[in-house]
Amino acid sequence: MAGKLHFNLVSPERQLVSEDVDQVDVPGSEGVFGVLPNHAPFMSTMAPGVVRVLNGGEEKRIFVRGGFADVTPAGLTVLAEEAVFVADLDREELARRIKSCEAAVADDEAQPETRQRAAAELGQLKELEASL
Repeated sequence: MAGKLHFNLVSPERQLVSEDVDQVDVPGSEGVFGVLPNHAPFMSTMAPGVVRVLNGGEEKRIFVRGGFADVTPAGLTVLAEEAVFVADLDREELARRIKSCEAAVADDEAQPETRQRAAAELGQLKELEASL
């Protein structure tokens, strides 16, 4: 593979990643997509899920709650609503997040979009919990 992809991941709290990498897999709203160096420019909304950053045989995983991904000739920028390294999540934190999503899904007074988003996040969190 020739060259590297410059990747930035920013959340409202801080910039989590700014580095040159081999590949990034992003949970787009229409499905997971991979970005390699020299990828065609495009923009996508993101669904809750895990961003996988591959570089030199190593993998970083970052849970995001949604946001935007922008691929330009300069690289990939992810603007996440919330982002946390999967390695920093413990079972207690996952259990708290799962409980919160379950409550949102069960809330009959919540907007349908809110319940749908919580259900999507719940599925991703349960997958993460199973992988720990």
